[in-house]
Amino acid sequence: MKAEDLKTKSEDELKKILLDERKSLFNLRFQKSGGTLENTSAIRKSRRAIARVKTFLGKKAAEAKSGKAA
Repeated sequence: MKAEDLKTKSEDELKKILLDERKSLFNLRFQKSGGTLENTSAIRKSRRAIARVKTFLGKKAAEAKSGKAA
């Protein structure tokens, strides 16, 4: 997911995306340990997507704390 897409999402939507990405990463790790993972770069992409969503959640929390409306 691109950063431009995440800018327009609400905090609840970002939390749902984060949960989905974590589930995806969990499944990818199981595939890797079982030897059935074909696309090894998917783990890296999933980790980075999680980090990207967490960054935007942090920004939204900081804006809410400082009183700015985004």
